[in-house]
Amino acid sequence: MLPDHAFFTRLADAAAAETLPRFRSGLDVDNKLSGGFDPVTEGDRAAESAIRRLIEETYPDHGILGEEHGASGLDREYVWVIDPIDGTRAFISGVPVWGTLIGLYRNGRAVMGLMDQPFTGERFFADPQGGVFSGPGGPRRLKTRDCRTLDDAVLFTTSPRIMGAAALSRYDRLERKVRLARYGIDCYAYCLLASGFADLVVESDLKPYDVGALIAIIESAGGVITTWTGERPELGGEIIAAATPALHQAALAELSAA
Repeated sequence: MLPDHAFFTRLADAAAAETLPRFRSGLDVDNKLSGGFDPVTEGDRAAESAIRRLIEETYPDHGILGEEHGASGLDREYVWVIDPIDGTRAFISGVPVWGTLIGLYRNGRAVMGLMDQPFTGERFFADPQGGVFSGPGGPRRLKTRDCRTLDDAVLFTTSPRIMGAAALSRYDRLERKVRLARYGIDCYAYCLLASGFADLVVESDLKPYDVGALIAIIESAGGVITTWTGERPELGGEIIAAATPALHQAALAELSAA
């Protein structure tokens, strides 16, 4: 039996109690890489611990994959996929486009997901019945824009500078075809797509916890999300989300061209 919306709300509230007081607080930042910069804060670790504690108490037979505290029970029917602060660079910079990602897979397929941005008071949630937004302006159903051509599309990516050379070449070809490209808002971009304000999100080198919660949100709103080769996105990698099937196919043609 799938958890209900109320349980996801409890998880998001528990995470927000750890992240929100630390946002714009000047907290210490650790670097997870010996070369390069992959930041993590006590807010990341505390929020994931709070989420995991509730899941383990309520659904002890479920598996969990989290960015900060590892994996357990990945062979189970239900596996939670958690990124406590997606967009830690934004978090430590005081920019409110980070979010808490909580997804649920059943037999390896994303079936539910939530993105919470507690500073702005916005939540995006999806289950098999559809996707909903709650926050400023009141609740509404999630629905992508009916964008079918690249020259009408708004494209987001976190940053082309974090792409490898081969991926960057293909991405650049796509960016030259769209109406507008914007950078730097991590998981928030996918939720803008699901809300009808953006049309494409293109990323590379994602982990499952970077995308797991967002799959159901995109699909429930009528969008398409796959790898750059058109495969299911649950394992991460090079990911594209599009507002419509036609736009998805047009973008894939650019990303896959020699």
